[in-house]
Amino acid sequence: MFYYVIIGLQLYCAYHAYTTRNKLYWYLIIFLAPLLGSIVYLVTQVFTKRDAAIVQKEITAVINPTKKVKDLEAKVAFADTFQNRLDLADAYTELNDYENAITNYKKALSGSHSQDYYTTAQLLKAYYHTQAYDQVITCAQIIKDKSDFETSKAQFLYGLSLSKMNRDEEAEVILKKIDQRYSNYEERLILARFYKDNNKLAAARELLEELGNEGNYMTKPNKRLHRDTFIEIHKLYNEITA
Repeated sequence: MFYYVIIGLQLYCAYHAYTTRNKLYWYLIIFLAPLLGSIVYLVTQVFTKRDAAIVQKEITAVINPTKKVKDLEAKVAFADTFQNRLDLADAYTELNDYENAITNYKKALSGSHSQDYYTTAQLLKAYYHTQAYDQVITCAQIIKDKSDFETSKAQFLYGLSLSKMNRDEEAEVILKKIDQRYSNYEERLILARFYKDNNKLAAARELLEELGNEGNYMTKPNKRLHRDTFIEIHKLYNEITA
């Protein structure tokens, strides 16, 4: 049993190091000194930043990602409430099981919760990942007047769905809302690609130059976090200006 605890700690620490783009030497410390290395990593890189209860929950999720779903399915079987059904749908989303997520979001959207913003936005995102772009647009019509929808991820996916349905003029109006300085780097890269694909090269170049300038003022942690996005930004800029 103790052996599996150590393996679990290693997996969690490696996962945390990967998602936070930590230094490569941490992988050596974690795997060459399994117990001590993991403890050192947790103390210096995790516990100073997160609550211990959250860490324990995340370790369990890494070791057995389906456990959360099974536990929530049992809760729904015992009490099929709005919150239990929503939690189950979110758990399926975390596993990228969008078909089951859609089923449960739709069941949650009933009765007095039929217009719930969060649930509808989550359903919209799940539909997008299954390429059901017409359903994304339908969901957006329900929540588009909500203040939370403005400049949200759901709104951006709505814009992308309009583009997929060859409604590019409408799409551009929506997609441009995400263009806010020093944020939304990945979404703004996608917007630049949208401009390029629609032969709006001047707009694409201007946006990419703006992103490049912002990258010069980013902190080191943010540079690590958004490294891959900025590689793509520079690559696209070179394509346009070549």
